[in-house]
Amino acid sequence: MGAQITVRLPDDLGKDISGIARRMHLKRSDIVRMALERFVREVEGEGEVTPYERVKDFIGSIRSGLPDMGESHRRYLVERIKKSA
Repeated sequence: MGAQITVRLPDDLGKDISGIARRMHLKRSDIVRMALERFVREVEGEGEVTPYERVKDFIGSIRSGLPDMGESHRRYLVERIKKSA
């Protein structure tokens, strides 16, 4: 293992990390290391997930039963709101 750092955490964050470590049967340092690795990957742009990639598996997976939902979505939304009110 390489460099060592010391970090002071707010009590609630420390408790959260301890709880996660217990549930995952890992050390708290492992949890912090995993979180830092993920943060660095995201900042560096590696593993960056676009909004499309987050929902691509859901696109087309739900049927509304309305053939013109894309064209008339506003009309359907207004009708639905009126029924709920």
